[in-house]
Amino acid sequence: MTGVIYKICERAAWDAAQRSGTFTGSAVDLRDGFIHFSTAAQVHDTAAKHFAGAADLVLIAVDAGALRDRLEWEISRGGDLFPHLYDALPIAAVLWAKPLPLGLTGQHIFPELEE
Repeated sequence: MTGVIYKICERAAWDAAQRSGTFTGSAVDLRDGFIHFSTAAQVHDTAAKHFAGAADLVLIAVDAGALRDRLEWEISRGGDLFPHLYDALPIAAVLWAKPLPLGLTGQHIFPELEE
């Protein structure tokens, strides 16, 4: 599978990754041994389930094809296949990173997503 995949993370973690040139993952990623990603169809539910009410987040769009065989598609929530990276994320694979603000209803406001 190729295309665009998404990572939600805290702005401070993303800022540190940009300085170092790689993103090694959030605390949850480090605990689980891989970086969690979502597809465009999955990322809204990921935000609601794991980041509800969290502010100062960034949505990162990643070229899944640039990660090649390091990206695994594994069964997770609801039996869906989720992309997991068993390595650090090189900044060169990132297409863009945009703020993921909270709206007045407490839900995150997403930019336009690509599949």
